[in-house]
Amino acid sequence: MYKVSRALENPIITPGMVPPSRPDLEVVGAFNAGAARHQGETVLLLRIAEAPSDLDADEVGAPIFDGHTGTLEIKRWPRSTQGLNLSDPRMIGVGGREFLTSISHLRVARSTDGIHFQLAPDPAMVPVTAYEAYGMEDPRITEIDGTYWVNYTAVSSYGIATALASTRDFKVFERHGIIFPPDNRDVTIFPEKIGGQFAALHRPMPSGGGAGLARPTIWAARSSDMRSWGSHELVAEARDGHWDDAKIGGGAAPFRVHVGGRDAWLAIYHGVSSSPFEYSLGALALEIHDPTRVMGRSRAPILRPEARYEREGFFGGVVFTCGALVDGDQVRIYYGAADGVTAVADLSLAEILAGLSPP
Repeated sequence: MYKVSRALENPIITPGMVPPSRPDLEVVGAFNAGAARHQGETVLLLRIAEAPSDLDADEVGAPIFDGHTGTLEIKRWPRSTQGLNLSDPRMIGVGGREFLTSISHLRVARSTDGIHFQLAPDPAMVPVTAYEAYGMEDPRITEIDGTYWVNYTAVSSYGIATALASTRDFKVFERHGIIFPPDNRDVTIFPEKIGGQFAALHRPMPSGGGAGLARPTIWAARSSDMRSWGSHELVAEARDGHWDDAKIGGGAAPFRVHVGGRDAWLAIYHGVSSSPFEYSLGALALEIHDPTRVMGRSRAPILRPEARYEREGFFGGVVFTCGALVDGDQVRIYYGAADGVTAVADLSLAEILAGLSPP
C-alpha cells in the first residue's frame, strides 16, 4: 500500500560513529532521535546508549548515575549470582529489582542534506538528577515561536517519567523538570496552542493492579505554561485484530494536514503487534480544535520492520520514531531500528492519508 523509500545509506548513524562520553564506556546504541530544522540544517537529538566496557567475562554490570554524589557508577554482579535474569538484553534482573545494561544521554547531530550527519563530540545533555539515574531516553522536539521544546524520558528506580528542556540553538539547554510523573512516556507536544493552551499526547503505563487489566493507551493533556499538565482525556487504544493489538504510544510530534478538505493534525505513532511481536508505525488524524477526537487511523502500518537492520540487532523487530520532518508531500521519518541504530525513510503524505480508516 505504501511506497517506502529507505535511504540507501541506512543505517545513517551507528554506534561506531559516536565517540563515548568517557573511557570506561562503549556506545552500544545511537537511535530514537528527535528531529528539527534549524538555520538551514537538519538537527537530530539522539539517544546515545552506553554500556560498561571494562567488565570481566564472568560479570555483568549496570551504569547508574548517583544523584547524591553527582557521579556515574558501575554496579557489578558475578554471572554466578543466584537468581540473575539476563533474558532481556536491555536489563539485569537480580534480587527482585531490574537495572538497565546501559545508560543513555542526548547528543546533537547536524546535516545539510538530511542523510549524512556530523555528530557532536560531546553530549548535549547528560543525567544530572536522581530522576535520570538510569538515563535520558527518546527525545522529541517541538518548535514554537523559535523555541525548541525537548521532552524526554527520565528513567530511575522511581519509575519512568517525562521531563522537559528547551533550547534556541541546540547548544545551550534549559531544564524545566518533570512534566509527567511515573509511569508515563511517549509524550509528543503539538507545535501550536489549541484553544489558547499548549497540548500534548502522552502514554500512561497502567498496571491496573493485575496482569492484563489495562493496556497502554494514548491520552491528550493541556497546559497553560508547558510545565503543569491537566485535562487528561483518552485518545486512542490498541485494536484487537489489527497490527497494533498489543499496545500503542506516541511517535513524532503532530503536524498540520488536510483530511477531506478539513484541517487536522497528523500524529505518527508506534503500535506493537502480538503475533508476530514487532514494533511498527502508523498514523492518527485528529480534529484540529479537539485532538481527543480521532478522524482516521492507519489500516495497515506505514512502516514495519522488514530490512535486515530493523529485524536483527540489539532488540530486533523494531522500528520506532521520535522525529519526522514534512516537506510538501514528503514525510521524512527518522527512526530507531532494532534499538541500536538510526535510519531514515521517506513516505508520501498523500498515501498516508489515503490509508486512513474512520475510527
